[in-house]
Amino acid sequence: MTALPLALIVLITVVDVLSPAAVHLGPLLIVAPALTASVAGPRATAGVALLALAALTVIGAVRDGLTTINIQSQLSAQVIVSALIVGLRVLRERHERELTRVRSVSEAAQRVLLRPLPERIGPLHLASVYLAAEAEAQVGGDLYAAARTTTGTRLLVGDVRGKGLSSLGDAALLLGAFRAAAHLHTDLPSLAAYLDGSVCWDLAQLAEARRTESRRAETRQAETRQAESRSAETRRPSAGRSERPQRLPPSERAADEGGESFITAVLLDIPDDTEFVHLIDCGHPPPLLLRPEGVTTLSTRNPAPPLGLGELAPVTYEVQTFPFRPGDRLLIYTDGVIEARDAQHRFYPLTDRVTAWQTERPAVLLNHLRRDLLTHVGHRLDDDAAMVVVERLP
Repeated sequence: MTALPLALIVLITVVDVLSPAAVHLGPLLIVAPALTASVAGPRATAGVALLALAALTVIGAVRDGLTTINIQSQLSAQVIVSALIVGLRVLRERHERELTRVRSVSEAAQRVLLRPLPERIGPLHLASVYLAAEAEAQVGGDLYAAARTTTGTRLLVGDVRGKGLSSLGDAALLLGAFRAAAHLHTDLPSLAAYLDGSVCWDLAQLAEARRTESRRAETRQAETRQAESRSAETRRPSAGRSERPQRLPPSERAADEGGESFITAVLLDIPDDTEFVHLIDCGHPPPLLLRPEGVTTLSTRNPAPPLGLGELAPVTYEVQTFPFRPGDRLLIYTDGVIEARDAQHRFYPLTDRVTAWQTERPAVLLNHLRRDLLTHVGHRLDDDAAMVVVERLP
């Protein structure tokens, strides 16, 4: 690609020199630095621009001389446009360096937030995949984490209401609470209640902050209306006018409206010494149990409400126990997988598709599902999607 502009300079110069006097191809030389700017840096662009200017000078000297108005105007235009191209390429390179630094910091922060699951933890083999809906993002509102206890392994897979980077705060809160408390509570109901309390507390703090900001916005609006009223009375003391209530600006209305937030989640406790898995479902899609004889949905009898809604009504966290023998696999996923639609608005048939690869190793299974899911949606997800596969080893 760098050699192509040089070849264009030579070709245009030769053809212009050999063409009739009425044909002028010299102005086309500006294509060379413009093309270079798209594939190379400012120095290479400036070098090609100088070569194009030299070629135009040769054309003028050979054909009409450098003193004619035509060649002088062409040279002047070539210099101005070339300087503009080089200047824009310098600005673009500066922007690319800044974007690279910001992206590196963002990726580091995202890796700290959503730590990769270990490939082996106790008697379990783990694999995970995350597909963020927002471009350039590695994580969003979906989350997963694993923690070792004295008797086994605990897993958390959740989905924050919303998608993309705007839901990172709630995801970070729940992940931090799980990592801090997963090994402190002896049973899953206590852990689930603690996580719900943490989410409720954070939402209460957020609601209070929104109310405070709303009161400040109303105060500012009232002061503005009073100032405008005094100013109008000063200008027209005899003219009375009725004030129409003004609405808050969009940003302040959003802060005032707030909106509800919650996190669907599934908690699993997998003991080391027994072939069972204990599960609490908090409004999350049920996991799939993969065995050579088929796929089973691990539906709970009484799912709990999503985390963050526990203050609305008394919650009883009921633990469901399912057999989980050596060689069995668990597929835990978020609703971004099963709600992904193709061009005909058909949902992704996860249970049907996973049957074809259910005997594969966890990483291979997820690799197949990832490619198949992206093909289904045309490589454009509308929501974050996460999948975790857990295999019990012999």
